[in-house]
Amino acid sequence: MSDLASSFFRVERDGAIAHLVMNRPDKANGMTADFWSDLPRLVDALGRDETVRVAIISGEGRHFTGGMDLAAFADIAKLFDNEPGRAAYAMRDTILALQGAFNAIERARFPVIAAVHGACIGAGIDMITACDLRLAAADAYFSIEEIHIGMAADVGTLQRLPKLIAPSIAAELAYTGRRFPADEARAIGLVSQVLPDRVALSAAAFDLAESIARKSPLAIAGIKRNLAYARDHSVADGLDYIATWNAGMLRPAELMTAVQAKMAKSEAMFADLLRM
Repeated sequence: MSDLASSFFRVERDGAIAHLVMNRPDKANGMTADFWSDLPRLVDALGRDETVRVAIISGEGRHFTGGMDLAAFADIAKLFDNEPGRAAYAMRDTILALQGAFNAIERARFPVIAAVHGACIGAGIDMITACDLRLAAADAYFSIEEIHIGMAADVGTLQRLPKLIAPSIAAELAYTGRRFPADEARAIGLVSQVLPDRVALSAAAFDLAESIARKSPLAIAGIKRNLAYARDHSVADGLDYIATWNAGMLRPAELMTAVQAKMAKSEAMFADLLRM
């Protein structure tokens, strides 16, 4: 079986761009067990392909995703039929495994763009907050739905969202679970662009991906790593980290390629990273 085979995702390639399409439109791309196992596997497989420089995640059908599939909730609930201590331990392991699916996005060496249309609720928020960039169609709407079923979101939203938007706004959205539209998502900084429709959204996502793919993959990987580090560390620690990073990763040939292309008003050509 190919590393990129999946019963949940359709994986497409356009040059240096990988496109992961959630392909369960009849169920609003509800996240089944296959989703949780396939996503990290696919992202890691793409990371081993040195020709991949950026990825896009989108959804087929009317919605980006309705969040975790109800059948998956039912399977998890069965854990509590067991002895309480052992059930709690197994539940913790299950949650950590689910978190790992989105950690893979954050861990990837290349940027990941979420292209959101229609519903993005529940675990959909967990996923897009792990992405590097988020675009939305005008019909998109968002909700941290977990509060409506009596639980706190536990797969990344409460940890990542307050680092992307104002903590007080993140708190209000988590406490109430209210739905908010694309324009509000842009106003609070959750998405960077709102496009008129799904066609324009796809075009904008690919334009953005192509712009990133033309840059030095070594520099792009450094930016991603240092943005993540800076988010979780002090300014002083972040400055020290980037100094050490560039001391080891900055290469004169890369700089000269970029400078000469700029002077010649041409497109710089950068070598792929080494195969992993």
